[in-house]
Amino acid sequence: MKPRNRKIIMSLIAIVVLAPALLIGAAQLGALSGSQPGDLGVKAGRLKPPSSTPNSVSSQAALWPDTPPARYAEIEPLRYPGDGRAAMRKLAAILPAMERTVLVTDEPAYLYAQSTTKLMRFTDDVEFYLDEGAGLIHVRSASRIGHGDRGVNRARVESIRALFNASVAVAPQALSSGSPAN
Repeated sequence: MKPRNRKIIMSLIAIVVLAPALLIGAAQLGALSGSQPGDLGVKAGRLKPPSSTPNSVSSQAALWPDTPPARYAEIEPLRYPGDGRAAMRKLAAILPAMERTVLVTDEPAYLYAQSTTKLMRFTDDVEFYLDEGAGLIHVRSASRIGHGDRGVNRARVESIRALFNASVAVAPQALSSGSPAN
């Protein structure tokens, strides 16, 4: 093999090996976390619309039918029995107990958390809004950067839903039977 060809091949091998290592290293240092959006929160009874790319889920996606991935983003809100504020307290206790999740805003009718993915350290924004009139807790989970999320936001919300449903299922049974909860 000619020295010039050998040099080109060695350079390509170095790029193929080093590029992923540099990307992962940059991710571990937070280079892929993105910036916190300035437009989070509840405005006129609505959370922020779903992302324009398929990397978010929202229980209010149907309110924005013209958003390109609105169909992909559709997810059911959380349902609760009884007192909405008590349900939000239970939800507020679940979030910080989840791996790589920090509860940033804890208000009676609104919760905001940040979840970080394990390897690449992408930060996702997760919001919950108590709609007491409808007996629902609306949810939005969205990646800050990137085009897709490989279903991570949907899986996160469904995991939260399972924990939440398990936590609120105990109280109504205990109250209806008149016996203390175990």
